[in-house]
Amino acid sequence: MLAQLVPAPLVRVFARPYLAGATMASALDVAADMRARGMLTTLDLLGESVTRPEQVQTSEHTYTRLIDVLADDPRFSEGSRPSVSLKPSAFTVDAPETAFGPVRRILERARAREVAVTIDMEDRSWTDVTLERTTAFFREGFDVGTVLQTRLHRTASDLERIPEGMRVRLVIGIYPEPAEVALTDKRAMKERLLTSAARLLERGARVEFATHDDAFVERFVADVAPAAPERCEIQLLLGVPRDRMLAQVANGELGPALPIRVYVPFATDMEEATAYLRRRMDESPSMVFLVLRNLFARG
Repeated sequence: MLAQLVPAPLVRVFARPYLAGATMASALDVAADMRARGMLTTLDLLGESVTRPEQVQTSEHTYTRLIDVLADDPRFSEGSRPSVSLKPSAFTVDAPETAFGPVRRILERARAREVAVTIDMEDRSWTDVTLERTTAFFREGFDVGTVLQTRLHRTASDLERIPEGMRVRLVIGIYPEPAEVALTDKRAMKERLLTSAARLLERGARVEFATHDDAFVERFVADVAPAAPERCEIQLLLGVPRDRMLAQVANGELGPALPIRVYVPFATDMEEATAYLRRRMDESPSMVFLVLRNLFARG
């Protein structure tokens, strides 16, 4: 992968626009700034596939504290409070099923403090257990959503498992998967974003449409969202410039005016921050060439 050619120190320099910093406080400040600009946020502590029990404990402690801080922060009123996103593999060093004990405790705290949670989707080895546990949590009354990746062929049947009213962040996915289980053509993945979103709305789900391809955002807003705009929002990553498009979406210039939510990652471990940006680079190789060009220009 080209991203592996970029030296880690340069990756961390390049990562700055895409990360909210190395502290919880910095992430909250970014979220407050986004709210002042009329956008919602979801906060994510970077970390996955941990290998030591103390990392599991740290992940649970940090998310519990984050939920309490969010609930008490006067900068966020009811309806504007950031949600939190988490990856199950940050909560176990054993079988995937064991991750959901700590996740349940986080959900219980989040329910008590009125903070919404999204359980992110990882590679295909996590798909079944994540869908099974997340939909079960939703049916128990937790304010919890999940993620579906349209590159996977199985997603067409997986979306039929989503209960009415549940939130689904719809993405093409960044985890490389073999051709026998996934599409390899990105345009085809994006076309599936539209058909999957339409089907989820038919089933009564809430669709969080997440792509940085302006053409597909326009098509979603104009052609899909009008069926149930009250159950739609647009999501994007921190640091990706889309000011003109976001203004058009928010002002209703492309179709119904939709809320916009920014995914705000922060890292207390710079190795995790580096790994996150490398995944972003693998998803968008043009980013790698830009970094390498700058590196050699300095030489």
